Amino acid sequence: MELMWVNLKGPRKLASKVLKTGVNRIWIDPEKIDDVEGAITREEIRKLIHEGTIKTRADKGVSRNRARLLQEKRRRGLRKGVGTRRGKQSARTPPKKSWENRIRAIRLRLKKLKTRRVIHQDQYHHLYRMAKGGAFTSVAHMDQYIELHKPIQRR
Repeated sequence: MELMWVNLKGPRKLASKVLKTGVNRIWIDPEKIDDVEGAITREEIRKLIHEGTIKTRADKGVSRNRARLLQEKRRRGLRKGVGTRRGKQSARTPPKKSWENRIRAIRLRLKKLKTRRVIHQDQYHHLYRMAKGGAFTSVAHMDQYIELHKPIQRR
């Protein structure tokens, strides 16, 4: 079977106007090209659309697959290195929030030390007030301080 070149520019243009899409998104059934070639009015085009000879191709759009993969990696804690960061550390986690986290951890450690009788009430109170004053940068720093200034434990 020899394929002949058929000019479908007119019907395609008409169909794009009827379907309100671009010319390149018009799909014409290759089996029924002869019917489409003869269609020169909008009414004939509408009839062919109704029959399913002429259809609109789906919009291509942008794939979200790569974005989803990156999002999943970030959720797992990857892709958060120095090169990715924008803004100061204080912008990424506000100073108040970091203070809250730090002071809560320190106070929890003090509570444990008191219940295990590593420090007694007076020391606990003294260290608690020091922590409130911002004397310790972290739990480890407080532990160092306690180790250095360790008083003789009362039994």
